[in-house]
Amino acid sequence: MPAKRGPRIIDGKKTSGIILEELKAEVAALRTKGVQPGLAVVLVGEDPASQVYVRSKRKTCADLGIASFSHDLPANATEKRLLALIAKLNADPKVHGILVQVPLPKHMDEQRVLNAISPDKDVDGFHPVNVGRLLNGEEAFVSCTPAGCQELLTRWGYDPAGKHVVIVGRSNIVGKPLAALLMQKAKGANATVTVCHSRTKNLAALTRQADILVAAIGVPEFVTARMVREGAVVIDVGVNRIPDATKKSGARLVGDVAFAGVAKKARAITPVPGGVGPMTIAMLMRNTVLAAKRAGK
Repeated sequence: MPAKRGPRIIDGKKTSGIILEELKAEVAALRTKGVQPGLAVVLVGEDPASQVYVRSKRKTCADLGIASFSHDLPANATEKRLLALIAKLNADPKVHGILVQVPLPKHMDEQRVLNAISPDKDVDGFHPVNVGRLLNGEEAFVSCTPAGCQELLTRWGYDPAGKHVVIVGRSNIVGKPLAALLMQKAKGANATVTVCHSRTKNLAALTRQADILVAAIGVPEFVTARMVREGAVVIDVGVNRIPDATKKSGARLVGDVAFAGVAKKARAITPVPGGVGPMTIAMLMRNTVLAAKRAGK
């Protein structure tokens, strides 16, 4: 018997590169009309992971020709000061998108801060108005990671229409908005969606029903081979750092899927790193360009 071929690797880095090239052309066209998309990125404190994310976002803006407005506040800045900055950015016509990097310091109410961003500049898609519009099937800024998952599925030929999508995780950042996005009566959606979480009984029995399985529970290598149906498409949203003495840094990145075992059963799978992660920044840039177009109208 011939050896079983490995799964198709859904390359998020390659896909995000294609999207960013498309956006670069859109930005150039907008600039000929006197409109330069602008993104304000607000960082509070010195969380190392947040600093890495913010640097990457600012570099991508520069590469695309998007104006980047940097606002770095100390960790002890008051919530009042942050809200005043957001109000100023809401009123600035040069700023089309506002991103406040989370997590915020513990003395700040994260939801109150995110709610202060104008829904028309909420390129992260976290404002209740955009969440509600998404659920209603109206035009909205969609959270970047769920939008990236959908884009990977459609661009790699795995249309969710008519498929059973099982999402493991119910966060406001990924699980809930992805479920709302994929159940819509719209292109790239029309799926039957089941959302599972830490309190779900007989979890493996449900995940084995999935045509498309999305892992977004935030637990390293949580989804194992026995939880996956033969021939399923697996999207791994997780990014977890685990100890590894063989690495110079003493750690390595893994997803929420036990890749080696699951890959033997999956039809297609996203790697970590290099899967969903790069798509999140690409979708942020897409939302920023969309915000500039809407403002131009």
